[in-house]
Amino acid sequence: MTKADNDVVITGVGIVTSLGVGKAPHVAVLTAKDTPVPVVDAERLKPYPVHPLPEIDWSEQIPKRGDQRQMENWQRTGVFAAGLALADAGLKDDAEACGTMDMIVSAGGGERDINVDTLIADEALKRNDREVLLNEKLTTELRPTLFLAQLSNLLAGNISIVHKVTGSSRTFMGEEGAGISAVETAFARIKAGQSTHSLVGGAFVAERADALLLVESIRGLVAGDWTPLWSREGEDGGMIYGSVGALLVLESRAHANARGAHIYASLDGIEGDRGSRDEGKFEARLGRLLDDTTAGVSAANGVIFSGATGFPSLSSRELTVLGDKLPDVPVRGYGGLFGHSIEVQFPLGLALAALALDEKAAVPAFDPDHEALMTAPATKAVVTTVGHVRGEGAALLSANA
Repeated sequence: MTKADNDVVITGVGIVTSLGVGKAPHVAVLTAKDTPVPVVDAERLKPYPVHPLPEIDWSEQIPKRGDQRQMENWQRTGVFAAGLALADAGLKDDAEACGTMDMIVSAGGGERDINVDTLIADEALKRNDREVLLNEKLTTELRPTLFLAQLSNLLAGNISIVHKVTGSSRTFMGEEGAGISAVETAFARIKAGQSTHSLVGGAFVAERADALLLVESIRGLVAGDWTPLWSREGEDGGMIYGSVGALLVLESRAHANARGAHIYASLDGIEGDRGSRDEGKFEARLGRLLDDTTAGVSAANGVIFSGATGFPSLSSRELTVLGDKLPDVPVRGYGGLFGHSIEVQFPLGLALAALALDEKAAVPAFDPDHEALMTAPATKAVVTTVGHVRGEGAALLSANA
């Protein structure tokens, strides 16, 4: 095989966000002339705003009611987005292709039993033997079937059941780093000739009190009104969760060309890392990732899709590195429009970048007070994600020639 044969290309995009289902509403946002308006639910989990799931007819991608019932919303969202990606790539009805397709999923845990959590917390206020209390309640109150439904690899399992994707299967956990590692692994396997086509990505549902608790415990959520990503300051800064399903079909160029697939963009490079963020170590590490992956990107040909969290200090540090390594390249902080989706933040950025390059879009500013206008479509897109606690990743996409 030549080097070009092993190039990694994106041939299928399955995407669900608060702005809608499938490619069309997202292409409309990326090609709009005006600043897109986010969809925010400020009441359901007040005082915490979230970007909610849109209206979805699950039967469009999950035809059996029994399959729908045994999944939670985060699994339904991922299985639904997987079906969209497979259909978009022209592989959904190709039994042979699905049977040999690798699958790499990034996912967290499922929804917890809030009543049991509340019971344990209330009882713990009355007793000092909390370790004993915890064991008592977990053995008497927690349903084994509920525990099984929380397993992260059930998303991949349900995709296999519903869509018959039955090649190798891997599931990554570990917050934002899981999404970075999932794509990085798929990319490396295709480049090495170990895989020809892969389904990669995941799902996250924001409308979960237990998920909010995890980050609010470190005072990491915006409370009150929605504010633009780069405008979040001081104690008002932080994340606003977003419900997202984002899966991509990645192929070797040879495999895609052999079946006449539409190629959205090529994935030229991707790298992730993690470590201490003290004493300039974050800046050095993110700078190295950008040096390794963004050759040839300039203000004349590029755009950056930043998966920044909205944590004021961390987001500011990322912008500083981006400005140093990629001066004057327009930045689009997509978390401000779609919310932060933890394990799916990086796959979402790749999906948006691929659609933007394919559409030759001059992407509008998502936060016009802080983001420069694009005067022409980009031919290269950088995608970054900086985890809210740990983990950094960067990727480079190029328009298909």
